[in-house]
Amino acid sequence: MKPKVTFTRANPDFSAALRSRVEEYFKQKNVSLRGNFKLYSKTIILVGLTSALYAMLVFVDLPIWLSIIFCALLGAGLAGIGFNVMHDGAHGSYSQKDWVNEIMGHSLNLMGGSVYLWKQKHNIIHHTFTNLEGMDDDIDIRPWMRTNENQPKRWFHRYQHIYWVFLYGLTYITWVFQKDFDKYFRGKISGIKFQQMNLRDHIVFWISKLLYFSTFIVLPIFTVGWLPTLIGYLIVSLVCGWILAVVFQLAHVVDEASFPMPSENTHKVDQEWTIHQLQTTANFGTKSRILSWFAGGLNYQVEHHLFPKISHIHYPEISKVVKQVCSEYGVTYLEYPTMWSALRSHIHHLRMVGTAA
Repeated sequence: MKPKVTFTRANPDFSAALRSRVEEYFKQKNVSLRGNFKLYSKTIILVGLTSALYAMLVFVDLPIWLSIIFCALLGAGLAGIGFNVMHDGAHGSYSQKDWVNEIMGHSLNLMGGSVYLWKQKHNIIHHTFTNLEGMDDDIDIRPWMRTNENQPKRWFHRYQHIYWVFLYGLTYITWVFQKDFDKYFRGKISGIKFQQMNLRDHIVFWISKLLYFSTFIVLPIFTVGWLPTLIGYLIVSLVCGWILAVVFQLAHVVDEASFPMPSENTHKVDQEWTIHQLQTTANFGTKSRILSWFAGGLNYQVEHHLFPKISHIHYPEISKVVKQVCSEYGVTYLEYPTMWSALRSHIHHLRMVGTAA
């Protein structure tokens, strides 16, 4: 059993000031922390378009070239639903009503995942132990990738800044068909035991997997044949997986983000939790409205990690408050001006870590 890792209380004034200023923002604006019509309209658009793409691919006889385009768009649509609908729902920030959040969170199950396992892996472990090697499952892509110097080095890591382009595409397929089952049967994530599933959770897990397999594999085989289904599913999955991986990696696996290790004696991280989040998380491309719309505000990853219960539609304004408080207290705020600058930093980081001792 892994020892309990904690954080120091080195700068409580900063954390208190940050919370107070953000709370004051919502009081002054007199708005809810949760989603509003902006989020709900995005849900309608993304779910509607994605459903239409699926229906046309499965039930309409399309030219091959158009089918390929639609498959790629379907993959992007699934990623968009994950970023905007599932993510806010699973964090409880989509709506003020818990049952609505549950429904939106379970959109992940319709896409082949498990919102129960996601909450354990992402909401609890990743958000608490961000970038801590051996605890944060989101930075563990071993053996194929070395995301930080605390991980063992393999000879092929020196080329990871090249082959990441191909490897990231497997994110969605391995998530649905391998990683979920590994966590389910082991009852652990990065060696950390998570809360036991009850009977309902077990039933939902298996029914969701069967429905997904039936919807995305079995039914298309009957309507368009096994070869078009195989090719189409691979395109959908590779596009979706690549988008998901890149958005996450640009927020945590870049040059300026840190990968601290807790003390071997005290098992404490030598930093206050709030500042730890600021040291391990970066924003990128926040001036791009298109990116912010599609990525569900996850390019505002700093604000998301500090305030995961606040809907992403508020992040652009919240970021101004966070930046101001960081400036006043001399705390570094990590941000890349564009997605491309963050991507360059990510590639450089992979190359550096891949060759470091």
